[in-house]
Amino acid sequence: MKVSVVFGTRPEVIKLATLVKAFEKQSDIELNVCFTGQHKEMVLPLIDFFELKVDRHLNLMQHNQTLATLTANVVAAMDGYFAETQPDIVFVQGDTTTAMCAAMAAFYRKIKIAHVEAGLRTHNMFSPFPEEMNRSVISLMADLHFAPTQGAQNNLLRENISEDKILVTGNTVIDALLFTLQKVKQYPEYNIGTDFDNKKIVLITGHRRENFGDGFENICCAIRELAEAFPDFQFVYPVHLNPNVQEPVKRILQGLHNVQLLPPMDYIRFTQLMQKSYLILTDSGGIQEEAPVLGKPVLVMRDTTERPEAMQAGTAKLIGTTQQDIVDHVTELIVNKDLYLQMSMAVNPFGDGTAAEKIVAKTVDHVRQQKEALVG
Repeated sequence: MKVSVVFGTRPEVIKLATLVKAFEKQSDIELNVCFTGQHKEMVLPLIDFFELKVDRHLNLMQHNQTLATLTANVVAAMDGYFAETQPDIVFVQGDTTTAMCAAMAAFYRKIKIAHVEAGLRTHNMFSPFPEEMNRSVISLMADLHFAPTQGAQNNLLRENISEDKILVTGNTVIDALLFTLQKVKQYPEYNIGTDFDNKKIVLITGHRRENFGDGFENICCAIRELAEAFPDFQFVYPVHLNPNVQEPVKRILQGLHNVQLLPPMDYIRFTQLMQKSYLILTDSGGIQEEAPVLGKPVLVMRDTTERPEAMQAGTAKLIGTTQQDIVDHVTELIVNKDLYLQMSMAVNPFGDGTAAEKIVAKTVDHVRQQKEALVG
């Protein structure tokens, strides 16, 4: 069996790394790994850390390119890649432009598609944008759907996807996080530490397109108000490189003594910073899955989430992007110890770290059954 695994962004390589390593252990599988280059600088160090062999670098990232340009370039490049490699099945992950375009190029060539982290929905096509639409489009084309939770499976079943094409596996991000923590423990050179070891840290991330403009203005003003109200806390913000994020963050937050604006962090250091933090304020998706493993409450600065399981489990709370709501919710977690303990001790709903093994087993079994049916 010829398997192609395609990724382009940092979240994708993190969530596909353990799957690639699991496929590498299969002697009867010919694996080909393709990196589109959508997040080049952020991904290359992770390829080294996870010790991945990448067979094709497409280098498709261009400065300030539009979604339309990126989509056209990825579809065309993936079509040429599939024509050359002729895989039996293509694995894509999540909701990125890379994932949607790779799936579409595979569909055009009638190549089977496997979707990792399938079935997440907000049911609002513009939130998150364009990720919600990307996921939905991939689901229409995929042959195998690896859902991280029962809720994600239920979403797919409601969309009339056959149950025998869906497997609930947990999320591969948990596999990657446990792998990373173990490697940091084994190899001291990865344990880089931080400058904030003796302080309570509020860790902040923000990059969503739908928050550009007023959303980021509100977020930054809220952080400023919180930093002034809680001078003993350290507010640590690795700032995304997008100018729509950089401009309001630097204008509103630069110069505050207990706000640290950092360049984007590599995954290994960020994982350690999550581990050291007191709570996390984010508009990210993956952090909603990772932080509960570490016992860290998550406040999600979005109006919708495709990961309701985190809210239902009590590990995360959806708080929106208005300044007062952000200030109120962070303040409550800082001053209300009972609420903090309740959120930090809630059970992680996203799996046990064996998702990649389950995906490989299901894929091998699916292909075997199809071959037997053809012979029959």
